[in-house]
Amino acid sequence: MEVPSQPFERAVAELAKLPGLGRRSALRMALHLHRRGPAPTLQLAEALRGLAEDVHLCAQCHSLAEATICMICANPVRNNGQICVVEDLRDVMALENTQAFNGRYHVLGGLISPMDGVGPNDLNTISLLERVQEATEVVFALSATMEGDTTAYYLFKKLEPFGVKITAIARGLPMGDALEYADEMTLSRSMDQRVPYEQTLKNRG
Repeated sequence: MEVPSQPFERAVAELAKLPGLGRRSALRMALHLHRRGPAPTLQLAEALRGLAEDVHLCAQCHSLAEATICMICANPVRNNGQICVVEDLRDVMALENTQAFNGRYHVLGGLISPMDGVGPNDLNTISLLERVQEATEVVFALSATMEGDTTAYYLFKKLEPFGVKITAIARGLPMGDALEYADEMTLSRSMDQRVPYEQTLKNRG
């Protein structure tokens, strides 16, 4: 369908680039924004500008931050000795909602997936090895998928020489499930009942 307005067409084209949105959905969204009037649309544009200009990655854990480090890393009440390794920001948010973990996080930015061309060097692994020298425990909170298991095992072999305690959240999640889709009670229980990582290897065997 040809749109008789170049600015409107540009808006539709940009919206259609978002995950899960095809051209038809983008067209409906653009029409909705136009009907709401200029004020709400400009507020959205300003929020997106802030996202582009004011939000970056935390220099320590690679989560989102407005300053050099994020609010969690800057919080003096958090336990510096515990580092919870997660795939991305959605997992940090999911775990924070449970209030079951009071340490700090390390966001890998993905999982090892040879099929998708993602290797260890594509993730935030080097900075984790630097941080672990001051840690007493590293908790693997990765999805119960083949990619999550592969990533956890790779990190375990890298972290093992440091002599730090390495644990994994209990497998209350069905195989193939991502952390972000788990309910808060399941996640909280999984964190509270975390086990030594070596035990998860034996259970898998």
